[in-house]
Amino acid sequence: MKITLVQNAPKLNRTNLETIVAQVLTCKSDVIVFSELSLNGYLLQDKLLEDAFRIDELKSLCDASKETDIVVGAALNLDDEYFNCALYFSRGELLSIHKKVHLPNYGMFEEARYFHSGEKFETFATSYGEVAMLVCEDLWHPNTAAELYTKKPKIVYVLAASPARGFEDDLLTIQEQWYALLKSLALHCDTKVIFVNRVGFEDGLGFWGGSCVLDRNAKILEQFPLFDTITKTVEVKI
Repeated sequence: MKITLVQNAPKLNRTNLETIVAQVLTCKSDVIVFSELSLNGYLLQDKLLEDAFRIDELKSLCDASKETDIVVGAALNLDDEYFNCALYFSRGELLSIHKKVHLPNYGMFEEARYFHSGEKFETFATSYGEVAMLVCEDLWHPNTAAELYTKKPKIVYVLAASPARGFEDDLLTIQEQWYALLKSLALHCDTKVIFVNRVGFEDGLGFWGGSCVLDRNAKILEQFPLFDTITKTVEVKI
């Protein structure tokens, strides 16, 4: 199958929806994958109340998914509760919603102040087998891989908005830590992993990118550059 990874710098407003729909409609892949909160931007804070999407506002993504499956991050308003979500659209419908379970609330992060947390990790059936979705901090908790291990997904999509930190000569510590976790997930769950992290700046936070594709043996098949916007299609055997 062909999977297109979009490592971009979302704007901090709802106009990302139009941009993403346009990009999907020109995509010739089986699946196209965007980063965490790619429909909204990351540092929403109090803007969340007006910028979070309701399900009925995402019909254009449903329509765009008739030819290409879409994995995208969004702030959702679900019955006046707000969630940081990964969404999977396929064949004209919203197939699955993963509500971010682990909300970081330390240092530069204040997600638990604004979002409600999800409660579970699930797999769901797609045209390309059983898959699962994670959002950023979800991967940093050991129970996550343990829960997915029993569900045996063929692919796990990991959407992130990870700020750059830990600069040491030619090494970016946060990148090394992320790759260690991604490799552990691939090995532990015997699954392919698609990781998409954003780039760009918001209110002093810089995001590092480094999106990648891993096979079931934790080998990195494709690795994107740091800090640059790039859209690339990768062949993944299923």
